[in-house]
This record gives sequence, structure tokens and C-alpha cells, in this order.
Amino acid sequence: MNWFPCANLNVLKQRALIISQIRRFFTARNLLEVETPSLSQSGVTDEHLFSFKTHFLGTESSSAIKAKQGTPLYLQTSPEFHMKRLLSSGSGSIFQIAKVFRNEGSGRYHSPEFTLLEWYQIDFDHHKLMDEMDELLQLILNTDQATRCTYQQAFLTILKVDPLTASIADLKKSAEMLNLSAVLINEMDKDTVLQLLFCCAVEPVLANERPCFVYDFPRSQAALARISPHDGRVAERFEVYYKGIELANGFHELNDAKEQLLRFKNDNKKRKQKNIDQMPIDRLFIESLSHLPNCAGVALGIDRLVMLAIDAKHIDNVLSFPINTHNIPM
Repeated sequence: MNWFPCANLNVLKQRALIISQIRRFFTARNLLEVETPSLSQSGVTDEHLFSFKTHFLGTESSSAIKAKQGTPLYLQTSPEFHMKRLLSSGSGSIFQIAKVFRNEGSGRYHSPEFTLLEWYQIDFDHHKLMDEMDELLQLILNTDQATRCTYQQAFLTILKVDPLTASIADLKKSAEMLNLSAVLINEMDKDTVLQLLFCCAVEPVLANERPCFVYDFPRSQAALARISPHDGRVAERFEVYYKGIELANGFHELNDAKEQLLRFKNDNKKRKQKNIDQMPIDRLFIESLSHLPNCAGVALGIDRLVMLAIDAKHIDNVLSFPINTHNIPM
């Protein structure tokens, strides 16, 4: 029985060095390092994200504990909501390196438990945050300056279709050329089709020589980002890719509580339509949004960053104990 770590000691030392570099990068810029809870009574409503659920038994009677009841709690998929509450309370610019959890499959680039770097800069928009993130990537990965293109430009260049104006039928024609028709035959949600095309056709050819920022995502994929004042069809959101790997997702942060609540409710409607459990909305987060200062924020996967830095082929190679090696029941 092999109880040794999956990542060797040299890799773990390199990982520790990278995390130390990241901390120095942000402390030199006067960002405050913070810690926020991993457990919350609210979860993420995004229909594409799935939270681990547990129950807190500490306040229950002994009979309730025996019945395994209690207060439902969710392991956080991101520290975003709590970090924004700190920003709203006057923390100033902040960063965090946190363990986060997503109840999804594991694979080459995916682990259900992973390490996320998340940071927020006051008085930044998404373009200024891309500048700063580019500096960090050049430091850690020793890359050249990143390229940039809009979501629309990426689709037009690679698939010859405009994602902002194309119908679902037009997009499915593109899927036919990629042999994806069977997957999408009954799909009527445009964003689901776009995301599959982006994943299968755009991501693999993006940024093989240097990182690439893709920005101005469709309005319908805004999540927690502002809508562009220059083009109401797009959101002030970006993602960054390198060697076919998605590294980060960032926003010029929405601070409109009513709009954000509406988005969360729409997420839950989609969940209901797909027979996915609806998630309790974080009302404290919503309440805090009206106090959120103008800022931009981004979440970057540390494990994928380390993979790229040391040229590892699988995420397990940079983790001490991946999920499949945590324990073997006796």
C-alpha cells in the first residue's frame, strides 16, 4: 500500500516557492491578506457549479443528531462573497490564498478540492486588473507579455461565427463541423452551446506561445460582472488562458444589489428547469453590495499555475495527496 505523497518533495518545494512569490507580489502592492470561512449557510447559484453540502449538528438536540439533521452548510466554491463583504466594510484592496471545493469530476486539470488565489483592487476596472495579472504571470511563469482579444474576436477568428449575433441554429452548424452535434441535439440554451464551442474549439488553440486574455463576454454570462456601458451586449468580464488551460476568471465587479439578486434568482430558475437543487441565496452578501466600492477582482487557480510553471502533465502531480489517494478504507 503506497502511502507516500503524489507530488515529490522537489515539486512541493517549488510550489511553496511560487506561493511565497505570490505573497510578496501582493504585499509589495499593499494588499491586505485575509482569511474567510470555508463553510456558509448559502451556496453558489450558478447552474454550472456544484457545492458540497453538509450539516452542522452543534446546536441540535441529541435526537436530531442521531437523525443526522442540523443546519445545512455548504463548502465554498470561492471566497468571493465574504471577500466582497470585507471590501464593503472598508478593508481596502485585499487578497487571499484559499482552499475551495467543487463537487464535480476530477481529471487532468480538475480536483474537487483545490487552491485559489483571489484578489480585489479598489478603483481598478477589468483592463487595469488584466495589466496587473499579466505582471504576475510574467513573474511566475517567465512568459512574454500576454495578448488580448474579445470573446467576439476569438469566435470570429477560430470558428468564423459571431457569438453576439448568431442564432442557436448557426452555432449548431459550427458544432457539426466539430462532430459535436450529438451532444447538442436537444440543447436550446444558447449559452450552453457557446460554452461547449468555446471549450472544444477556442480554448485548445488559444495562447500556446504566451498567455491570452479573453474579455467582453456575452451579457448573459456576466455572473457578477458589470455590463459594459459601451456595448450593452457584453459584460466587463475576462478569462486568461495559457497553453490551452484556463487559469483565471475576473470581473469589473457589479455593485448593484437589485441586479445581482435578480441574476441569482434567474440562476435558480435555470436550476429548477434542469432538476438541479436550487441554492439558498446569500442575503448578507446582497445587502453588502450597495456599499461595495468600485473595484475589480479575479480568481486564479494555484494548482494549474504550478502545473504550467513546472510543466506538469496532470494536476495530481502538483498535489501532495489528491482526492483519489486520501484514504483507502480498511
